[in-house]
Amino acid sequence: MARYIGPVCRLCRREGMKLFLKGERCYTEKCAIEKRNFPPGQHGKTRKAKMQGYGIQLREKQKVKRIYGVLEDQFRRYFEQAERTRGITGETLLQLLERRLDNVVYRLGLGTSRSQARQLVRHGHIQINGKKVDIPSYSVKAGDVVGVIGRSQKNPTVEHAIEEVKGRGIPEWLSFDPNSISGRIVSMPTRAQINLPVQEQLIVELYSK
Repeated sequence: MARYIGPVCRLCRREGMKLFLKGERCYTEKCAIEKRNFPPGQHGKTRKAKMQGYGIQLREKQKVKRIYGVLEDQFRRYFEQAERTRGITGETLLQLLERRLDNVVYRLGLGTSRSQARQLVRHGHIQINGKKVDIPSYSVKAGDVVGVIGRSQKNPTVEHAIEEVKGRGIPEWLSFDPNSISGRIVSMPTRAQINLPVQEQLIVELYSK
């Protein structure tokens, strides 16, 4: 399955909630959910079928995949890794996804959306512990310092993102230094610190069939 390149607002409407895929637009009245909170398509308004069992589990999986912008094969690998790790599988899965470099860049406020953060990483604007890393799926560790490389600190995209998300705050497991435009991984994220309205246990049940 190829990466989705269509209108991302349709994805939010399909899941019936804001996935925050368009950055600042999601916080304004222009957000598609504010105007058309029903599934996309010709029969979106009239579709009344109630989901049960598999359908509910599938929607939960699709929701998490779309939030983090990962494909099915990638997502399954994360799930298999979570299964092999000691702890609660669903929580471990979300922790692995949160530790992705593109997500950390987004959480630090260096990008207005995860897709913009992913582009910053791919284009070589991000460094970890002083070394450039251009792999969005790179998994950060406690103590790592994630920042913008020197020549990119005046990048208009980065400056705009920092200004736009200034009042939104960052998770407790991260700290941010605006002077050096860098953040530190204070600790690994706990489930309580991953502020996502998802039921990860449904994903575990889906893959366990």
